[in-house]
Amino acid sequence: MGTTGARPSRRAVLTAAAGAAVAGIPLGGSTAFAAPRGNPDVLRQLRALEQEHSARLGVYARDTATGRTVLHRAEERFPMCSVFKTLAVAAVLRDLDRDGEFLATRLFYTEQEVKDSGFGPVTGLPENLAAGMTVERLCAAAICQSDNAAANLLLRELGGPEAVTRFCRSVGDRTTRLDRWEPELNSAEPGRLTDTTTPRAIGRTYGELVLGDALAPRDRERLTGWLLANTTSTERFRKGLPADWTLGDKTGGGAYGTNNDAGVTWPPHRPPVVMVVLTTHDRPDAVADNPLVAKTAALLASALG
Repeated sequence: MGTTGARPSRRAVLTAAAGAAVAGIPLGGSTAFAAPRGNPDVLRQLRALEQEHSARLGVYARDTATGRTVLHRAEERFPMCSVFKTLAVAAVLRDLDRDGEFLATRLFYTEQEVKDSGFGPVTGLPENLAAGMTVERLCAAAICQSDNAAANLLLRELGGPEAVTRFCRSVGDRTTRLDRWEPELNSAEPGRLTDTTTPRAIGRTYGELVLGDALAPRDRERLTGWLLANTTSTERFRKGLPADWTLGDKTGGGAYGTNNDAGVTWPPHRPPVVMVVLTTHDRPDAVADNPLVAKTAALLASALG
């Protein structure tokens, strides 16, 4: 991510994240929405966006400076899709790696495994198919390019999708669950419980991973660095947020027009905002609606920033 204008450097963001963890910035709590000064109609505007786009919209946004929180359908389940990849990488860092030794391990896989995953922009490169990839590079590919095959390889090392569910429980998330592999986990049928989360649950978990003490400092820095280097949110959070807000996030998408973005954003000269936008439709022919995610991010930035 670039560092032009007032946007802080990656090093500054990583340092701030570590400082937030040490300072114990509150990430959870049950604070209900309090309309930010100057924008008392934010919930009405969220409902209007939902109706305008004929979608179901879930929102969790928390200003870590004040604890002020915007909630909309925050307890409803939504398909998680590739937002899980941050959790899988965090589990690898915490549970499998020791001082970078496991990250340096090279894994080998087949071209068919990449094809079966549905999406392998990094794992499918000829040089990577020939030589394999280190776990560290697979972690980066899973987050930064949302590589499905990389995520499946990490899940295999963890012992399967249920390992992500166990990881979530271990950090206090009693809601988020992963049950299937890529690409089946993206089927996103209305009412399905498997492979789902809620805006509040995934928001709190992302906050704990990036700003809390769920990970050791070095692992937190690695994970945050990959989120900062994400390339897939150009038309989602990145388009909706002010240009000088630094963003570390992970997107996800699936059937029924499911389109998600979750992460942490750093406005200039102030503590970060944890932000989650989950969207889906009830029609199997619905398409991903990037403008809905971008408009929601812009509204949240205005309300909390």
